Amino acid sequence: MTAKNSIRLRAIEPEDLDLLYQIENNQDLWNVGTTNVPYSRYTLHDYIATSADDIYADRQVRLVIENREGQTVGLCDLMHFDPQHQRAETGIVILDSQRRKGYARAAVDELCRYALRVLHLHQLYAIVEEGNLAACTLFRQAGFSEQARLGDWLFDGRHYHDALLLQRFL
Repeated sequence: MTAKNSIRLRAIEPEDLDLLYQIENNQDLWNVGTTNVPYSRYTLHDYIATSADDIYADRQVRLVIENREGQTVGLCDLMHFDPQHQRAETGIVILDSQRRKGYARAAVDELCRYALRVLHLHQLYAIVEEGNLAACTLFRQAGFSEQARLGDWLFDGRHYHDALLLQRFL
């Protein structure tokens, strides 16, 4: 399967509650983001129900990544949206069973197109743990460049890890 045009991004639906619950409560992912507590189904259901799906109101948007067959393969986010400076942070999670199929790269490319053409953003950035070689490679191949090393930026519960600030102008 070629990665080009192999995915589509769509809004989160109530039917995605189990997926969201699985990803948000996966402790292996906590050290790559800012989440470090489990979320209840009620909290996640409330998030889905009350989200305006408007990046200007919520300052974030979470999108489901589907493959060509309509299977959910992951989630991607635009967060810390700053309309004044026309930028947002991005993040992506691909389900373990769907990795190494080109979905992450296709999703980042599509998210960049959406950010430019629909939201008219000037830049996206990602903060990635320095040792997460797959994510660093993904963002670099998608045109992001390293702008800074953030010392002891991420804490995994036992150790601090440096992170890279990767940025792409759209």
